[in-house]
Amino acid sequence: MIRTILAAVFIFGGLLLFAVEIYGVNRFNFVMNRMHAAAIGDTLAMMLCMAGLIIYSGFNFTSLKLLLVVVFLFFSSPVSSHLIMNLEVETNEKAHTHYETDAIIDEDDLLEEEKNKTEG
Repeated sequence: MIRTILAAVFIFGGLLLFAVEIYGVNRFNFVMNRMHAAAIGDTLAMMLCMAGLIIYSGFNFTSLKLLLVVVFLFFSSPVSSHLIMNLEVETNEKAHTHYETDAIIDEDDLLEEEKNKTEG
């Protein structure tokens, strides 16, 4: 009985975070703000829902599989969001109107600086 209630609290908390994530994605104007809301919401909400499922199923082999899914999502979701944001920064022609791009260092610039240091 207690295990079911605790699992329901975790799952409901995860669903609530998913709802907040959806609101954040629809509320923000720029792609990077939307990606930030989606990435944080995805990671935390999915972890809460999976923790609720682990608690509900008890501690067995199924729990181990669910825990491995949580670990995979914990590492892959932020990395994929970061790569999508980098793609947005590099391909958006109107990026300077939305956010500051001077602080973003391009790999070609780094290679050129290293080449100039070795030559000079």
